[in-house]
Amino acid sequence: MSASRTEQVRPDLRADCGNCFGLCCVGPAFAASADFAIDKLAGHACPNLDQDFRCGIHPDLRQRGFAGCTVFDCLGAGQKVAQVTYRGEDWRRAPETAEQMFDVFTVMRQLHEVLWYLTEALDLEPARTIRPELGVALDRTESLTRLGPDDLLALDVATYRREVNELLLRTSELVRGSAGGRALDRRGADLIGARLRGADLRGANLRGAYLIGADLSGADLRLADLLGADLRATDLRGADLRGSIFLTQFGINAATGDVETRLPAALVRPAHWMVPGPPPGRATIPIRRQPRAAKPTPTSDPTSGKARPRRRPRPR
Repeated sequence: MSASRTEQVRPDLRADCGNCFGLCCVGPAFAASADFAIDKLAGHACPNLDQDFRCGIHPDLRQRGFAGCTVFDCLGAGQKVAQVTYRGEDWRRAPETAEQMFDVFTVMRQLHEVLWYLTEALDLEPARTIRPELGVALDRTESLTRLGPDDLLALDVATYRREVNELLLRTSELVRGSAGGRALDRRGADLIGARLRGADLRGANLRGAYLIGADLSGADLRLADLLGADLRATDLRGADLRGSIFLTQFGINAATGDVETRLPAALVRPAHWMVPGPPPGRATIPIRRQPRAAKPTPTSDPTSGKARPRRRPRPR
């Protein structure tokens, strides 16, 4: 059996820290919390970042209070900025590029997230009727990732994401429609702490839904649309996510699962799912460089361009 387009393309959409300049360890800000042991200002290197741009405590991040770092995934944007946009010139040797490079990384990550969704959409059989349009959008997005720094920063990436989202919505309707029956539509719903154990959510529209701390253990989420769903501390133990669409690695990393959780083929079971410990950290998205003291990073809907507020689970 020949490899699918997903299998062929997605290696470029996975983080390759050895070819990056530790951009996710410098550009974003974070605040001391359950996810991070310290405060860090945007544009300042984490004290755990070594001179070779590797994390000095990587094997022990969660044990040392940096669970948030184990959730984040740049989807390959880091190495693209380092090796393509800046052609291997790092911000330490060329400090005049530092601030611009960190801002470019924020834009690039958003474009790589769009690439992830479009690449997946092209592999979905129910969406075969719109594959030509998806292919054009994929090629255009890839070309945008190869722009120079100034052009990348001038790009209205929020508007572009909204344009692509219209195509992804059509894809979602085709895929979810193939599930049969009348699927649940809870797009953007507040399902914080919801008890949905064993629920039949096949073909459900859960785009942008707040599922923080929700119990989805044993739930059937096949063919469900999970684009932008907030899965922080969501219980996915024993859940079936095979065939769910627009799910990302950082979304899975933020949830709680186990060896019985069934995942889409393109995603990897997080190592911390196998180790007893506190709930996983938040899916932190890099923010633009901030001149003042760091504040908690908002979670963003990857296709809306709008920041979403932090929400706390309701008491059960």
